[in-house]
Amino acid sequence: MLEDKIKPQLQDESINDSLIKGTRSLEDIYQRSSVVVCKPEGYEEAQQNPEWQKAMQEEISMIEKNCTWELVDKPSNKNIIYVKWVFRTKLNANSTINIHKAGLVVKGYTQIYSIDYSDTFSLVEKMDTNRLLFVVAAYKNRKVYQLDVKSAFLNGILQEEIYIEQSTGFVI
Repeated sequence: MLEDKIKPQLQDESINDSLIKGTRSLEDIYQRSSVVVCKPEGYEEAQQNPEWQKAMQEEISMIEKNCTWELVDKPSNKNIIYVKWVFRTKLNANSTINIHKAGLVVKGYTQIYSIDYSDTFSLVEKMDTNRLLFVVAAYKNRKVYQLDVKSAFLNGILQEEIYIEQSTGFVI
């Protein structure tokens, strides 16, 4: 009975992209997801837009609120880790802008192992972990909710002294 419904669709080449019940097209998935798409190339471009200025100010405010760092004079005998701004535009399901996100990240490639650091930690989960979570949720017919972390700067207490440069646009 099911074969009778499927066979005509397979034989008719004009209906070659029909969906199996319970699936959605990639176009539908892309339109329904919060996909990061457009962003400024750097700080110079972002500073000209009030939305990006607000996003950068929110990032700096969160860093200050969390007491992430303390402003000191640049020491002459210590290595300085440089920072850069990273920008993302997140969209709603209907392709309207949800939020402009600005993140201040360190340029880790300037550090030297055993001189600047000895251990590394990753606060971001791997895609395999996400896939496993979605498989278990689908198997158990559970809902999955998204959480957007406002500020992902390190929240632990460090024993070492680490020096980073002040961020572009927010130098005191």
